[in-house]
Amino acid sequence: MSCILHIETSTEVCSVAVSQDGASIFSQEDFKGPSHATTLGVFVDEALSFADSHAIPVDAVAVSSGPGSYTGLRIGVSMAKGICYAQDIPLIGLPTLEVMCVPVLLFRDLPEDALLCPMIDARRMEVYAAVYDRALRPLRPTSADIVDEHSYAEFLADRPVYFFGNGSAKCRETLQHPHAHFLENIHPLAKWMFPLAERAHARQEFKDVAYFEPFYLKEFVASKPKKLI
Repeated sequence: MSCILHIETSTEVCSVAVSQDGASIFSQEDFKGPSHATTLGVFVDEALSFADSHAIPVDAVAVSSGPGSYTGLRIGVSMAKGICYAQDIPLIGLPTLEVMCVPVLLFRDLPEDALLCPMIDARRMEVYAAVYDRALRPLRPTSADIVDEHSYAEFLADRPVYFFGNGSAKCRETLQHPHAHFLENIHPLAKWMFPLAERAHARQEFKDVAYFEPFYLKEFVASKPKKLI
């Protein structure tokens, strides 16, 4: 199995992890941010030292690729690229909203027909969100949404939808529907990246280190968030 270094800086939380053989074997997290510029380097040094002290070669770097904080994503991706260049190892980019789904799928008891809607806070009643089924198939791709009482109506009509992430709390009062459920304390963390990263590594789904960029703005801020009806 591969050994992968994971970097997650898309929100105010800064986290780094190392995985091997389908498990996280090292993890550091800072919830007091945003202080990624000073914290990330320390965490990465500790992670690489841990791997080196256990004679574990790092095979790849996985980084959360957004959507999320402009500054946080730039810091995380720049660090990941630097390590890949220095050690001549591949880069894996993982959608942040998919990373957020991992702990929900691993540790929450959900109905078979449940849908997942991770949300990252934007501003006012705006969020970056996507809708997935339990196999992480996207039923609606990542989009910038202005949330009102009619949002996600087509999904809430006949299936339970679980909303979570730092954008979901402000939507709780607005999305008053019997099929709307809200999960607390779900963050995109490096230690939850390993199932997605190891699958990408096995499939050799690597990014071009020279040209890879996070997608914090390209698809979203270039046009105004849309109102879901």
